[in-house]
Parts: sequence; C-alpha cells; structure tokens
Amino acid sequence: MAVSFLLSPEQEQLKAAARGFAEEHLRDLAAAVRAEPDPLTRALLARPVIEKAVGLGFLKGLVPAPFGGSASSGVDAAIFIEEWAVHSPDLTISLAGPLIALAPVYEAGTPEQIRRFVAPFLADSGAPLAAMAFSEPEGSANFDAPTGTRTTATPDGDDYVINGRKAWASHLSGWDGDGPDLMTIVCRAPGGVSLIVAEREHLAGHVEVEEHYDLPGLRGCLTSRVRLHDVRVPRGNLLGAEGQGVALTRNAFLPSGASIGIFAVAAMRGAFDVALRFATTETRGGAVPIIDHQAVSDVLADAKGRIEAVRLLTWRALDAVMAQHPAAPELALHAKVFGSETGVEVLNDLVKLVGVTAYDEAFPIVEYLHEALAYPVIEGSNIGVRRRQLQDLLRTPGYDPLAASGMS
Repeated sequence: MAVSFLLSPEQEQLKAAARGFAEEHLRDLAAAVRAEPDPLTRALLARPVIEKAVGLGFLKGLVPAPFGGSASSGVDAAIFIEEWAVHSPDLTISLAGPLIALAPVYEAGTPEQIRRFVAPFLADSGAPLAAMAFSEPEGSANFDAPTGTRTTATPDGDDYVINGRKAWASHLSGWDGDGPDLMTIVCRAPGGVSLIVAEREHLAGHVEVEEHYDLPGLRGCLTSRVRLHDVRVPRGNLLGAEGQGVALTRNAFLPSGASIGIFAVAAMRGAFDVALRFATTETRGGAVPIIDHQAVSDVLADAKGRIEAVRLLTWRALDAVMAQHPAAPELALHAKVFGSETGVEVLNDLVKLVGVTAYDEAFPIVEYLHEALAYPVIEGSNIGVRRRQLQDLLRTPGYDPLAASGMS
C-alpha cells in the first residue's frame, strides 16, 4: 500500500467541523477560564460546552468504531485533538477521558462489560465523564512494586470494597463531587494489582474530595485529590483477572501518552502564530520588522520544522495504537517523550524571540508555555515512567531498531 500524508475528504470535513466548533465555543471558554480564580468554578464552566460537543457527536469520535463510536483511525483523533487543543487543551483533556479509562475495557472486557461501560459515551446528550484512577498522592511511578499501589480492593461476598486515595486524573470528583460516570480504578486485590470499573451508582456518596488543584497551566481541568471510602463494586466489574492490572494499566496509557504529542503540537502551533505575527509586525525600535534579522528567522524556521516533525510522529503513533500494531508501544513512547520535550524547547525559544514582552500575562504566548510545561510530567512522567519503559524496550533480547519504522 502506498503511503500518503494527504487528508481524505472525510478528514478535511472533520478538521473543518472541529475548527469551527473550537472557534465558536472554545475561544470564549478559554478566556473565561483565565479570568476565574477558583479552580472548581472555572472547571465547571466547561460543562455546557461539553454538552454541546456531545450533542454534535464529538465524544463518539473518541470511541473506536468497533465499539460503537465513530473513531476510525488515530489520524482522525489527532486532527480533532489538535484543532481543539490550540484553543482549550483543558476542555479537550476533560472530554477525552474515555481514551484512557476505556482502553482496558476494550482490551480485556467481556462483551457485556464493553456494552455496559461504553454506553454512556455513545450518548447524544449530557456531559458524561470518565476517569482512570491511577495516580496516588504518594506517587505511582512504582505502582507495580509490592507496596506501590496502596488503594485496596477487599472481596466481600459478590463485591469488592475499595478504599484508597487517588489524584491527578481529570474529573475524579465528577461534576458534583460524587464521581464521574465511570472510573477505572487501579487497585490491589488479593491476586495482585487489578483494574476494577466503578460506575456512578457505586461512587455516589463514597468519594471525598480532599482538594481541587490550582494548576499553573491547563487551568480548566478539574484535577483533584480524592479519597475513595468503602466503594462497593460487583466482582463482575473486574477487568480480566486479578493481577492483570499492571499490563492493562501500561497499555491503557498508550493512546493517552501518544496523544500528548498532539497536545504539544497544539501549544507550539498557537505560540508559533503569535511569534510569527510579532516578528513580521514589530521593529522593536529598528528600521525593519525583526524577522528580517537572521537570528529571528532561524528560530522560527527551526520551530516550524520541529512542529511538523512532532505532528507526523504523533499521527504515526496514534494510528499504530488504534490499529493495535506491534510498533504501537515504541511509537507512543517516542510521541510522548520527544513530543512533550520538544514542545517545551520550542516554546522557550519562541518566548526568547519575543523578549521581555512575552513575560507579561496579558501577552498571548506565556499561556502556551504553562500548558507545555505539563506535558513531560502528565500521562506518565518522562523521567520516572516513560524513559524507563523505553529502557526496558531497548534492552529486550532481539530488539530490532528498524521494526517500529517498518524498515527492518
């Protein structure tokens, strides 16, 4: 099959629809979020916009077609995420909760579990939320160690009773403090680290919100620390078998990790537009626009090349993840690590190009830097998690360095 990087007519339509929605709704939302000091209040501003998005079918676009959604390829998801994340990455993350929370359901769920757990996210109305309850306040880089996961699932008749504390995942608290529509919980059962899905009916009344984090970037994400107290879940909500949670959790972070590359692209793209406009209109007291100086044009050229490189890498990674290609784990890791760190480097260079004016909160570039700074540390920090996974991959006996590219 020939390789083509041209968007299909359907993808062009998706891009236009996503861009139109973002320009109509997300710009104003982002401005309102920036103006609101309270983390809970500003996060709740997203709810009516998410309701509009659900009504237009955008949430279904994050659910793979084999499971009832309309996502047909990783490139489709990348196009949609980029167009929205340029304006409001925080809302995009909130809407995209099913990307990670449902990934282990697709992999290990029974047909009945898949039907039941996916159903809320195929709705045509409302603002359904999903959360992957993985991280814990004490840290989770070593979640697979004997004492790494502290949240417990204790068998009690036909149920598990879950107790523990979780943090950092968007919408652990849900809109009203009683939890999201679906929470995939990483916990320690008698058989080892396991994944158990708690539905809204199990969570209500058993979620204690300890804190809503006040984030420097991604400020519209409802990011909380919660305590799960005696959450009673039927044993039939266990995904796979007890002890299978380590592999399922790592695999669940493939699509979300790869998608960080596109979030980084969106931040770089937005900042590049600001910096290019600045460079072509500002003389800074000189005789010509500053882009006429070679040092300035070199920064812009290097930034643009890196934006294109990360975009194509992430398209390839997300496409491999969606297709369950053997190269998916490696490509997803590169998209996460290379994409997020390139984003920080490019944003830093563009800030330096603008100069001290960029340090003014009113100038529209520093917000992109605040967002980019999050990407190396969320969805599995690059140092504590992602590079260690790459280390394991590189030292695997028989590792073929050409396999991921298809050139072996």
